[in-house]
Amino acid sequence: MFFVMAETTGPAAPGQPRPLIVTVYGLYGRDDDGWLSVALLVRLLAELGIEEPAVRSAISRLKRRGLLIPARHGGAAGYALSAEAREILAEGDEHIFTPPAATVADGWLLAVFSVPESERARRHTLRSRLAALGFGTAAPGVWVAPAHRYPLTKLILHRHGLESYVDLFRADYLAFTDLVRAVTKWWDLEQLEKSYVDFLATWSSPPAANPFATWVRALTDWRRLPYLDPGLPAELLPADWPGTRAAALVGDLRARLSGPAAAYVQDTAARVR
Repeated sequence: MFFVMAETTGPAAPGQPRPLIVTVYGLYGRDDDGWLSVALLVRLLAELGIEEPAVRSAISRLKRRGLLIPARHGGAAGYALSAEAREILAEGDEHIFTPPAATVADGWLLAVFSVPESERARRHTLRSRLAALGFGTAAPGVWVAPAHRYPLTKLILHRHGLESYVDLFRADYLAFTDLVRAVTKWWDLEQLEKSYVDFLATWSSPPAANPFATWVRALTDWRRLPYLDPGLPAELLPADWPGTRAAALVGDLRARLSGPAAAYVQDTAARVR
């Protein structure tokens, strides 16, 4: 039950409400018509240390992006998920919690692109989207990812109108560099490893706070990482890769916190009506 949006490209700082609102909608806003009242959002984000003006401003930005639609239920003001937002949320469900496992035999996905100098903004957008999908750089204009990234890559490029600039190929690596060394050139595995280590350091012993606050913040920090991680075959990764432990930690947090967190949201919703 999860998702990727533009906010997945960076961690959620305590004062940034928009990624937290996206997480709240992903977890609790997809029942019925995906509607949550403004009063409920303000109350829930207060539990996360976000003040009401910042919540309302973030909601307005999500509305301008076409992800939230204003609607009233029983006289209460609120926002429902747009069709595009629902599609984005559903698209990332499997990837966030159960990303596909790759093997070397699966091969690779190559994205070869050329964007005219007159469209530099589109070039930047294309590179940003490929990076957020976990692609590494094999050569200028040639980006690489494990083959399992193809369905998601096709969807994202099509959604953003970038498919006319890109050719996608499925390939095998034949020669001449040792593949373990090659992936260290194509990806910044040291930075990715640091992101996982930071996540483990932050959430291995979470604060004794409201389960809702802990779960939403932990999941907001986590949900960008499975996209930045290309999902390389285990035999190409350093020993004791922290991404494996981080994924297990998320599973444990989900098992312990998701139920109490959902109960808290339901109770809060009943009290703000």
